[in-house]
Amino acid sequence: MAIKTEKIDGKKILNEYVSSNLLSSVYNRDDKTLRVTFKGGRSYIYDKVPFNVFTKMRLSESQGKFFNREISKKYRYKEIK
Repeated sequence: MAIKTEKIDGKKILNEYVSSNLLSSVYNRDDKTLRVTFKGGRSYIYDKVPFNVFTKMRLSESQGKFFNREISKKYRYKEIK
């Protein structure tokens, strides 16, 4: 698994992944929100994710495994409709 594309747009970092579970993410450095879109089409916003945690996710061998282990249950989130 790997990063397919990465783009920096002001304070936002946009990534697309080659992953069995994750499609893309947008990290906002201003408010520390992480928006994650899954292969099934659902999107969620995770609050107060530290930049270093997001960086570790980007650099990990498997972003999906890192996300499940270190982010998905540890930070408050809501689904985006």
